[in-house]
Amino acid sequence: MMPGPRLAAHVFAGLTAVVVLFQLALAAGAPWGAYAMGGAFPGVFPTPMRVAAVVQAVFLSGVATAVLARAGVGPRGWWSGRQLAWAIVVLTAVGAVMNLITPSGGERMIWGPVTVVMFLCALRVALSPLPANPA
Repeated sequence: MMPGPRLAAHVFAGLTAVVVLFQLALAAGAPWGAYAMGGAFPGVFPTPMRVAAVVQAVFLSGVATAVLARAGVGPRGWWSGRQLAWAIVVLTAVGAVMNLITPSGGERMIWGPVTVVMFLCALRVALSPLPANPA
């Protein structure tokens, strides 16, 4: 049985929060570069990559907000639209593939499964109709 769109959105948001915390840790100087960006920057990220990690954290927070809005959790607006939901499905599909084919074994092992689940959750939310506005 497939989970409902609200549950899928909450799982998506929870996993996104983990990724955001990881990105913020990289930005703060955590020596986990081998588990991101294909392992191209093992150890502490250089400054430009640390800035990119912050940008990615902010972007992913917005993506999670849009998925929650699409599932009827939180306020609605343009971010709860069908087109954005499908753009997020494509984005997460690409992310899952990239994390599954990365040369970094640690990244494949950790982020591969996480991004596959995020993709499936985004797909579940995109396939569902927008819930009616709560009274």
